[in-house]
Amino acid sequence: MDKAQSALETANTPAVLIDLEIVRRNIERFQAYADKHGLKVRPHIKTHKLPQLAEMQLSAGAIGITCQKVSEAEAMVAGSPDIRDVLITYNILGEEKRDALAALARKVALSVVADNETVLDGLSSTFASEPAPLTVLVECNTGADRCGVSSPQEAAALARRIADAPGLVFGGLMTYPPAGGALAVQTFMTHAKSLIEAAGIAVPVITSGGTPSMMAAAEAPVSTEYRPGTYIYNDRSLVSRGVCSWDDCALTVLATVVSVPSRNRAIIDAGSKTLTSDLLGLSGYGHVLGRDDITIDQLSEEHGRLVSDGAINLKVGDRLRIVPNHACVVTNMVDAVHIVEHGAISAVWPVAARGRII
Repeated sequence: MDKAQSALETANTPAVLIDLEIVRRNIERFQAYADKHGLKVRPHIKTHKLPQLAEMQLSAGAIGITCQKVSEAEAMVAGSPDIRDVLITYNILGEEKRDALAALARKVALSVVADNETVLDGLSSTFASEPAPLTVLVECNTGADRCGVSSPQEAAALARRIADAPGLVFGGLMTYPPAGGALAVQTFMTHAKSLIEAAGIAVPVITSGGTPSMMAAAEAPVSTEYRPGTYIYNDRSLVSRGVCSWDDCALTVLATVVSVPSRNRAIIDAGSKTLTSDLLGLSGYGHVLGRDDITIDQLSEEHGRLVSDGAINLKVGDRLRIVPNHACVVTNMVDAVHIVEHGAISAVWPVAARGRII
């Protein structure tokens, strides 16, 4: 056994493993689809929070990255000279955050979103005195019912408000639709775009996103770019949707069996502080690779309970690899991830944007 392979066998658990060969394949698959259909790719880095993986996405053809918070964007920009174009898809409120945003805008091409005048007024008050205006997109609700203006008319009104605001420039429209929402995106954005252009304002970008429907992104041809996130790793929720297979899951949690108290029950050293409590409509808290008979039915903070209808056939010290329900949340739970290449650990990377939630 070579040193790298030994590291995989002896790494302290629980450990988050990232298989780079699968990562590359996942990146290239969607980039090829986007290139074929004339879509620009702006991946959301909330899934991995790693400048190294953002660099891989950019090298494959991505035009920039998407972040969710200002501090997350700061960490990514600081971590790589290749990251020069950032979209933050979040309503930004508060003077301290706006000051940080202004500092970031002096370093990279930066754009943000807004769905209300309060956010816009705050951004304008900060950027009116900056050397360059801030690009702002209108966030639109096309069915997910989270943030976003609810009608094309509201989108057009907010676009006019941005165009008239000191320190701001209108950059386009943004949405995060529910799975299968391409038709709604096409309908809403086409109408909004026509209303905005009728007011003499250009709509340079229409950006949509979501991994579950990414291979149907071209069904909304009004979109100019797409923001997949989880696609780089995939997870159990996406396997359950039929989006990918277990072989496409790049992130796994390596756990050790620490107790086998009964014939059909075992306990691992990965609980809610590793696998997270996210269910995403599923039953159980992850899939044990190679053991379809096992269910992870309960989590406490540091323990996971595995059960089987028959003999569980595990012993204390056994190691298991688990595909979590939701990969994005797992990333933010650990200080570092173990990089796997050719079946062996080749490196340990600190999660640069871990905990950057401001």
